[in-house]
Amino acid sequence: MHYSRLCALLIDCNTPDIDKAASFWAEALGRPVDMDHPGTRGNYRMLETPDDEPIVQIQRVSHESRVHLDIETDDIPAEVARLEKLGAQVVDRLERWVVMQAPSGQRFCVVRIQRPGFPKNANRWD
Repeated sequence: MHYSRLCALLIDCNTPDIDKAASFWAEALGRPVDMDHPGTRGNYRMLETPDDEPIVQIQRVSHESRVHLDIETDDIPAEVARLEKLGAQVVDRLERWVVMQAPSGQRFCVVRIQRPGFPKNANRWD
């Protein structure tokens, strides 16, 4: 048995200026950039997010700009196996997360718990 839930919306930006991209998305979404958040570092900028809502993170990438989702779980291998049974494929296994691709082509990540209150609003999988 394990739990998982939508964790984050990540806005992947192929840009030399991550601060400019983060400023745009902060204004567009009405959420200020949170420069004090531990996730704001290097290529990453976090937007202020209420505890009960998915995280919004802006990240500088070398691939094309796109948006992807993160699914957080208390058991990454179990969640990856569950999603593979649904038809998703593993693209890359990294140190702390797994990049997957849905049968319809969208990329997403399975990550360890990121937000407070877990497993509130999470699905239980047996």
